[in-house]
Amino acid sequence: MPDSTVPPTPPVPLSALLAREDLALRRIAGPDDPGTVVRWVHTSEMADPYPYLLGGELLLTAGVHIPEAAGSGTYFDDYVSRIVAAGGAALGFGVAPVHDTVPRALVAACERYGLPLLEVPPQTTFSGVARAVWQLMARARLSELRRVTEAQQSLASAASRPDPVPSVLRQLAQRLGGWAVLYGPEGAEIAGAGREPGGEARAALARLAEVVRPDRPAPPAGAASQAGSASRAHSTGPRPGESEAVPSRSALPAGPRSGEPAAARSRSAHRPGPASPAGPQPPTDPGRPAPASATDTVSGTHLAAYALGAGHGFVLGVAAPGRAPGDHTIVSVAAVLLSLLTGEQQSGTGAARSSALVRLLLGAAPEDVAPLLGDGRRWVVVHARPDGEGVPDAVAASALGAALGSALVDPAGDVVRVLVPADRAPDPLPGWTLGVSAAVAPEDWPAADTQAARALARARATRAPLLRYGPRPALADLVPPGEAAAHARSLLAPVTAHPALPETLRTWLSLHGSWDRTAVALSVHRNTVRQRIARCATLLEADLDDPDVRMELWFALRQI
Repeated sequence: MPDSTVPPTPPVPLSALLAREDLALRRIAGPDDPGTVVRWVHTSEMADPYPYLLGGELLLTAGVHIPEAAGSGTYFDDYVSRIVAAGGAALGFGVAPVHDTVPRALVAACERYGLPLLEVPPQTTFSGVARAVWQLMARARLSELRRVTEAQQSLASAASRPDPVPSVLRQLAQRLGGWAVLYGPEGAEIAGAGREPGGEARAALARLAEVVRPDRPAPPAGAASQAGSASRAHSTGPRPGESEAVPSRSALPAGPRSGEPAAARSRSAHRPGPASPAGPQPPTDPGRPAPASATDTVSGTHLAAYALGAGHGFVLGVAAPGRAPGDHTIVSVAAVLLSLLTGEQQSGTGAARSSALVRLLLGAAPEDVAPLLGDGRRWVVVHARPDGEGVPDAVAASALGAALGSALVDPAGDVVRVLVPADRAPDPLPGWTLGVSAAVAPEDWPAADTQAARALARARATRAPLLRYGPRPALADLVPPGEAAAHARSLLAPVTAHPALPETLRTWLSLHGSWDRTAVALSVHRNTVRQRIARCATLLEADLDDPDVRMELWFALRQI
């Protein structure tokens, strides 16, 4: 799991803080390491600040805690060693109002323990230093978000070109400043772009791709003896490190040994056995799925491999000089796009869907074109709405379709509609509210669309993550359909001239007369619901508090 003590904001290089002329900070001891970063600022006058530090702090003190005879004993060594043990990034000492200069013994202790020591001049307040750190963090975060947004737009544009797969790889390699490669189901390099890494890193990336490849065929005879008795990698947990969204299963945590892929390092902690001289081996236990991503660093090159979600064995590999903030999100977007592109390339469903669409536009019946969309004879319609107030974009809608096992996705406003074969029963998905229709034949798709919309409205009103439309035989089935429809038209004629009234009445009755839940389901104010229900009562000349009246109206509303 990601460390909950690490803030989601990017760290600030200590050198950037020293470069602020308004602060006038000066390093007077400790290493001049450009890699030193500050994650937050903490002020303390405790003689032992260790219990109050989380690591990565710039600790600020005015020296109130320093005793008069501190220079002649081990006070400063004890003090600095405890800061270093807690993971403190640097120590800032204010020379006013308690001390005129930084104690020499403190300078010597910081030199011995390798802790950067900053002199904070009298005109610089500790709160000013903290504010400068937060400003630098906000600036870095804004720069990261801008970079990710621009990369998403360029990758989406590349996916719409005539040669989408090479275009996406070229754009990804350019954004990362490295190399991007697509491996086929058999492990061959199908396409690549960017600066190719050295032979060692390239071979390590190919091995890393085998670690994440799902459903890989059994290795040839003798392969096991060549590879040794390596343990198998597996992971279904969340990815440590970055706090960014990922489209599929997560990367495995990195372990202490360098030069070995993260997935391979993780597995050794779970199962004993010597490391394989041939590098990490793919998982072969059918009960343990392969990880969706894995990372490694070889010869100073950062490597990552991502199993594409189409399920056909394609893997995206990237090799870059380093790992900058936002890189994981950028690669994740590329992986989603390549999953869609390789899925269509492998199965030919893209051409089949285009053919089905053309036939529908030219007048063919749904039941005639359904075979082009798959082998399923029955389908369900899913209406999905993201939690919160956001409107799903094309990438989010595509990811939803992939999670539901269908590429037949229609993002329309704040609701995404997905046509799913009935044998792939949808399950609740984090971040989405789903309404699922009954399983129907293709000629009943329009009715299923209405069922899914009503199920979604009820799911939102009841705060359920998923609600299925499930009619069952009832007394209404005893009435011939023609007579039932005629009765419904006659009874509801006064309100059907106003389209909003029947739908409001139907929703209100289905939610047992709850004003608030009806308002949520219809996305209107509760007073609007009251006005519409009162209008229905007036037009129908009926007492809507009477359960017999409600039952008759519900029967009628189900027929329209």
